[in-house]
Amino acid sequence: MGKIVKYKLNGVEREAEEGRLVIDAAKDAGVEIPHYCYHPALGNPGNCRMCIIEVAGAPKPQVSCRTGVREGMVVSSDSEAAKRAQASALELHLVNHPLDCPVCDQSGECGLQDYYMKIGQYQSEVREDKEHKDKRIVAGPHVMLDQERCILCTRCTRFVDDVTKTHELGIFGMGHAEKIALAPGMTLDNAYSGNVVDICPVGALTDRDFRYKVRVWYLDKTDSICPGCARGCNISVHTNTARPWHNDGKRVARLKPRVNRDVNGYWMCDEGRYGFGSLDADRLGKVLRLQPARTELSWEAVAAEVAGVLKNAGDGLAVVASGMLSNEDWAAYQALFVDTLKVKRHYFASEPDQVGVEDELLRKKDKVPNLKGAQALGLESGSFDELAKNLESGTVKTLYVVERDLTKVYGDRARVLMAKAGTTILQGPNKYSLGDCFTYRLPATAYVEEDGHFTNFEGKIQAYQKALAPIGDSRPDWAIFGLLQKALSGAKTSGAVA
Repeated sequence: MGKIVKYKLNGVEREAEEGRLVIDAAKDAGVEIPHYCYHPALGNPGNCRMCIIEVAGAPKPQVSCRTGVREGMVVSSDSEAAKRAQASALELHLVNHPLDCPVCDQSGECGLQDYYMKIGQYQSEVREDKEHKDKRIVAGPHVMLDQERCILCTRCTRFVDDVTKTHELGIFGMGHAEKIALAPGMTLDNAYSGNVVDICPVGALTDRDFRYKVRVWYLDKTDSICPGCARGCNISVHTNTARPWHNDGKRVARLKPRVNRDVNGYWMCDEGRYGFGSLDADRLGKVLRLQPARTELSWEAVAAEVAGVLKNAGDGLAVVASGMLSNEDWAAYQALFVDTLKVKRHYFASEPDQVGVEDELLRKKDKVPNLKGAQALGLESGSFDELAKNLESGTVKTLYVVERDLTKVYGDRARVLMAKAGTTILQGPNKYSLGDCFTYRLPATAYVEEDGHFTNFEGKIQAYQKALAPIGDSRPDWAIFGLLQKALSGAKTSGAVA
């Protein structure tokens, strides 16, 4: 940190690092200066002219996103001159802006609406005939563009130029005809395209997956961690439960990035952003014994039966797990399968079902959030080729699968391999393709239905919070392991289902 200087902001003496932008120093002090074009990760072009301040001794108002703090500076962001300049800049942004707030998907989180109520509410001095531009342009698989709503803050073009370096968007035309548009022959389909919706301060860029699903003021927001890869991006889960008839009945409406400069900065990838579709699909909610006949059981009853199976299995027990498990789950896993049952065969490495594309920005090749949590406990995974050989040879008598779809590992062979084991147990939130072939099904909560911690690829331990109530009788994985651990103390070595 550089030299700390004293300055005055709106009559109050403050301290800040010398040269720090006034707009950032003011935010540090809890004072919001209105702005559109400025973004901490995208620079300060100063083209929106909204962040006007009055600086004592300066011949004219200054833009706070291009003015640095200096010793003895006296700054006013709420003086009559500053507020008048801010309101005038706002009116210019609204000159050609359509009055379609009731049908705009940005309504409720729009910078134009917010600032009009705070610093606007002026008597308009412009005519109502507006410059019309193209609307509802499909910019890419996830983004819709409305040129009429754009205020030319250039955040989106700077994002695709400076962050993704894919250059799909540009500014075309001059004067009132100037507009944001797709570069000729291009589509906004880079791996981070959804971020342009986040940074757009108005309704010019909207999310095609979210449009008209649910109004934002009906959403509940919970801090969480993206489970899409080993990066562990900080996110906010936006849920819709008060009005289940909205959002096609889905409880999660969207995921948004949260700022964490040490992990994901301001961004998240599209894989993580749109990867929540399975949260409510084919969910397990009942505790079941499926073989020899489908029977619904209590947790206590199934714990007693499964504990007997595990105790009888001896060296014939193999456990398939997933990097989706939290640190709490892995600790309970270790206590049950390693410390108590002395299991030798553990399989949780990222095979083809959990490996994907990696890039230099955020995405990591391991498409699960917490393999590091298992490694931190000293757990080691065998190869899935080894598991297949053990199943083929009949060495594995009992197969316990936790949050893993074996068809994504073995393809069409999965059903045949699984049939080689005498008793099979599926524990997890989803049914998966072979869900009906298991002996037992134990419903577990999804990450949005529990509190927990993930350890990312750099070893950072990050907390995620419960956003939704569990479905049916599902319980966290650690609670299921704990229940089995308790039942093992009374489990018999005969009479168990084999």
